[in-house]
Amino acid sequence: MYPLFPKAIGFLPAADIEPQALVQIRNVSELPIIFRHVAVMPDCHLGIGATIGSVIATRDAVIPAAVGVDIGCGMIAVRTPFPASSLPADLAAIRRGIEGRIPSSVGNYNDVITPTAAARIAALETLAAADGVKPDHYDSKWRVQLGSLGGGNHFIEVCADLRDDVWLVLHSGSRGVGNKIAQKYIAAAKRLMDQSGLTLADRNLAYLPQDSPLFDPYLKALHWAQEFARHNRDEMMDRVLEEMSGRFEGAVGHPGELESERINCHHNFVQREHHFGEDVWVTRKGAIQARAGMKAVIPGSMGTRSYIVSGLGNSMAFESAPHGAGRRFSRTEARRRFTLGDLSEQMSGIEYRHEKGLLDEIPSAYKDIDQVMEHSRDLVTIEHTLRQLINVKGN
Repeated sequence: MYPLFPKAIGFLPAADIEPQALVQIRNVSELPIIFRHVAVMPDCHLGIGATIGSVIATRDAVIPAAVGVDIGCGMIAVRTPFPASSLPADLAAIRRGIEGRIPSSVGNYNDVITPTAAARIAALETLAAADGVKPDHYDSKWRVQLGSLGGGNHFIEVCADLRDDVWLVLHSGSRGVGNKIAQKYIAAAKRLMDQSGLTLADRNLAYLPQDSPLFDPYLKALHWAQEFARHNRDEMMDRVLEEMSGRFEGAVGHPGELESERINCHHNFVQREHHFGEDVWVTRKGAIQARAGMKAVIPGSMGTRSYIVSGLGNSMAFESAPHGAGRRFSRTEARRRFTLGDLSEQMSGIEYRHEKGLLDEIPSAYKDIDQVMEHSRDLVTIEHTLRQLINVKGN
């Protein structure tokens, strides 16, 4: 643990944090709504308003931009009972099969709603009706977005742990509907701050006080989007399992028989929690919840290791841990700095789609995940280390 500012504690040295990100950490820590301190995760890097890789506990208010536009973004991992040696030699066929089942890249959605997606849509419609949320007002396409991956750093991977057991790992969030919910309330919070005459170091730190008439509608819409993200990951994982059901040598029967463990966790979300004797709102912006014994997933970048972990319940971190590797270079800088040849070299031995659109996701554009995990020793215990066999991404 490293003191950064009077109300900010880092789980990495200040020297390892970008100067611009340190400015953001200071700005957040000085807000009047902050409870005790900001906890800065080992993968922190520059964000919009608040640093990605930070845990922000607040009294009687939330910061919509600190949650971000991909509400509920997170990870899901399934362990199978099959070894990697039971996979066929042609991994490209598996990659293409997964790509055929799950729409990826921005703006690509489902043409057909599957029975499992229909059941999840019904559950989300019931939740929306109960809470008075109208998701169609934000994005009428949300039903066909359920079960779609998106682009950027969202991915699907087939991995193997050190015992050679196959794991299926997936990263995605609330898609376009979550983005539009976020944009509405980020703008509303800024207007509220302007009307109140409150001057902020960064307008993206505009917050909604709990006594604001917008607070409850935002929290309900936020909760709905977080549930959409969770259902979205479950739907895609079920489709991956369907694809894999015919791929393992000796595997027969229902795809559910391929699953021996499932972990589904957010890393962009808000919820009410009890810390240091008080009930507060906890925003994890690029951070996972890590209560003692709680299972979670910390992915590396494309082409590197990922980790299945259990939390240690570190109180100073508000029982949190990092969400992944964290970027070293912006997408623009990565495209300027690296070539397709670099990508091919760094992805050696992994089945992936080799194309220019994935260059900004090259492993070197991200921080060293092993260094992140070294700084996380007081936050989590590593249960399984995963190496990638197949990588599926949108662009």
